[in-house]
Amino acid sequence: MGYDVPEGVDIRGRYDPEFSKILTRDALQFVADLQREFRNHIKYAMECRREAKMRYNNGGFPGFDPATKYIREGEWVCAHVPAAVADRRVEITGPVERKMVINALNSGAKVFVADFEDALSPSWENLMKGHVNLRDAVSRTITFHDQARNKVYKLNDETTKLFVRPRGWHLPEAHIFIDGEPATGCLVDFGLYFFHNYANFRKAQGQGFGPFFYLPKMEHAREARIWNNAFGRAEKWAGIEKGSIRATVLIETLPAVFQMNEILYELRDHSVGLNCGRWDYIFSYVKTFQGHPDRLLPDRVQVGMAQHFMRSYSDLLIHTCHKRGVHAMGGMAAQIPIRDDPAANEAALELVRKDKLREVKAGHDGTWAAHPGLIPACMEVFTNNMTNAPNQIHSMKRHDASVLIEEDLLQSPRGVRTMEGLRLNTRVGIQYLAAWLTGAGSVPLYNLMEDAATAEISRVQNWQWLKYGVELDGDGLGVKVNLDLFGRVVEEEMARIEREVGKEKFKKGMYKEACKLFTRQCTAPILDDFLTLDAYNNIVMYHPIESSRL
Repeated sequence: MGYDVPEGVDIRGRYDPEFSKILTRDALQFVADLQREFRNHIKYAMECRREAKMRYNNGGFPGFDPATKYIREGEWVCAHVPAAVADRRVEITGPVERKMVINALNSGAKVFVADFEDALSPSWENLMKGHVNLRDAVSRTITFHDQARNKVYKLNDETTKLFVRPRGWHLPEAHIFIDGEPATGCLVDFGLYFFHNYANFRKAQGQGFGPFFYLPKMEHAREARIWNNAFGRAEKWAGIEKGSIRATVLIETLPAVFQMNEILYELRDHSVGLNCGRWDYIFSYVKTFQGHPDRLLPDRVQVGMAQHFMRSYSDLLIHTCHKRGVHAMGGMAAQIPIRDDPAANEAALELVRKDKLREVKAGHDGTWAAHPGLIPACMEVFTNNMTNAPNQIHSMKRHDASVLIEEDLLQSPRGVRTMEGLRLNTRVGIQYLAAWLTGAGSVPLYNLMEDAATAEISRVQNWQWLKYGVELDGDGLGVKVNLDLFGRVVEEEMARIEREVGKEKFKKGMYKEACKLFTRQCTAPILDDFLTLDAYNNIVMYHPIESSRL
């Protein structure tokens, strides 16, 4: 048995009859055509990223591009927002796991962002099952029998709108080779989903539009141009109108905040806005300034939206989106219900309400929640402050944000660094990575739902503090971070993790492997761009004998 593949395509993942219904010859041909048309553009974009990184590491700063001033100052708008996605007050995100997909579509949110990216560990099994799940969801045939609870899950009559987030441009799909090299992960994610679902989606969900997407990790408008061209290519292949596919771009890298107008301009026929991907944005701040010893972050819990550079980023995003006629989406509420402590649960919900009130009053059109239990609180705040309108695109222009300059977006965050900050980074990073290596990409830790972005912040902050020997000035102890101190912290935090999860789970889990990988990343002389790129090799599983026939 093997997959029926077109010329030049080799599948090295496990054969499964259900997967073969996704990996059909025609679907793989569609993905291969996308790969062949855009791979050189992708390689050039990644080379441009490397060149920009060298500039920043040599003392340079990201900033507004003088060559595209005409775009920033031009009087253009994006295509009209489709009625199907005008109201996006609360969006829930989560991995493309079967039960999660059903619960999220039934959650009462306005949008479910089904995630192939930071909330998913991209094993072959997870990815292929994810495509099966989305196909069944779009066709409304999806069910799930929870054996432990003896409960069958199925879709309600009314469901939330479905968006799909493919992986970023930098991630390969090592189980599918095209012309002798790994396919680009996001083109596999986009291509397979679009091929199988565009027709059903447009009838059932999109009111003649769609499918809808979220696009992560971009750093420059040239990367948005590749997406725009891929969308156009797919629309032409399917025989649907130009501008049918719509996408929201996550502004979650520091270089991208200076490219927001340009990104929207490239995607102007396909855009439905931008989103404040704030956790990855903090990660990107450290990564961008890894060669700048004067840009040291305080404890990550102190780097919130009250920091000037974060507030400026949010305000400028709102102004830019509304000027161009599209949604400005707020950030993630990562809290999860604390069922055994009502007082702590109410305190956590109050923090969520305050954060969402800040967002809606600033002008955001909607927000993200990590757990269904947060949706009512988030929805209430946005509904009560949006005067019965589906969004604030035309009522909250935020002209005051037009005066923000580069220095506002680059200002160093204020705060202190503590031993507890170092410990928390280490404990969370190792536990997240251990879960990721065993197939879980969305992990509840200490009453927060963590994904790869939080692990990335933990890793790069530890790396930064080690590289520059920072003083932990918030404890009153004046201890400096070095390899000896970090080694002791790792040892003590591993012991704490074992106590917290129990000896049996610790023994069966991949905590030691995760510790080794995380420690190596934190102490590397050169900072790796992405934790998940290094870790990916640990979850690639080839089945070359039964893979495919050429």
